[in-house]
Amino acid sequence: MTEPCFDVAHLGHVELLTDRFEESLDFFVRIYGLTESGRDANSAYLRGWDDYEYHSLKLTRSAATGVGHVGYRASSPEALVRRVAVIEAMGCGIGWTEGDDGHGPAYRFKDPDGHVFELYYETRRYVAPPEERPALKNVAQRFHGRGAAVRRIDHLNLLARDVRAIRDFMTRALGSRVTEQILLDNGRLGGCWFTVNNKTYDIAFTEDHSGASGRFHHVTYAVDSREAVLRAADIFLDAGVFIETGPHKHAIQGTFFLYVYEPAGNRIEVANAGARLILQPDWETVTWTEAERKKGQAWGLKTIESFHTHGTPPVAVKH
Repeated sequence: MTEPCFDVAHLGHVELLTDRFEESLDFFVRIYGLTESGRDANSAYLRGWDDYEYHSLKLTRSAATGVGHVGYRASSPEALVRRVAVIEAMGCGIGWTEGDDGHGPAYRFKDPDGHVFELYYETRRYVAPPEERPALKNVAQRFHGRGAAVRRIDHLNLLARDVRAIRDFMTRALGSRVTEQILLDNGRLGGCWFTVNNKTYDIAFTEDHSGASGRFHHVTYAVDSREAVLRAADIFLDAGVFIETGPHKHAIQGTFFLYVYEPAGNRIEVANAGARLILQPDWETVTWTEAERKKGQAWGLKTIESFHTHGTPPVAVKH
């Protein structure tokens, strides 16, 4: 057994690119229910009502769609130094940045598929203005009830040409554990679910059927109950938001899910996540076979075809 590494504390934020900035921002604030913490010339900084950091989603104007970068917060300044040394030794480092409105200096690096990550420790905590200050001192902001009113960032899913290479990378670079995976009949890994703490996962990578690289599948924010997911479905329906699939329950990881597209075409999920925790220190990776995955989701719903083909930025799918 490999000694668990907890140098990385948690998923901090995702930068999402949009070529329809105003429409995307309206979706995330008015319909999805995020709160805008601030804005600069090119980006809006957004967060769920109980995210403790200044932002968990950085929405950036772009000619393209997809993911700009993924940010993880280190457990301490010393842990950040240790991880940077490992990443530099792996030869995948990009270098240091000064940070942005939400956090201090960050070290950037790339995974084997070209996605950009960053690690930081110094962060800007969200301070609620008087009208949003909660009566309960242990939450970041009072519940506002706007739109789907998602609570916090939970995880994201990225697409990759070679998931096995990603598995090796994530376990070395971030010290992630693999909680579940899909092993295809041809020997390739169809998907891997990773965690840096005791959550079941904070990021997943699944095989990109297009043959492209560096693409985005979805980002997920958590709500407190399945009823909140069902309510979100009605909210999206009333707002004319395209619902791709769900509400339903995943077999892998067991989350109750709902997937939609925001105006620029990026896939967004609302999920009742977090009930399962990986408390077992010697957890053994759960492996799903191709035959088991073809059975569909937990209660038999077949996985919609676009779930395997739609990613951002869009590309022509190879057949």
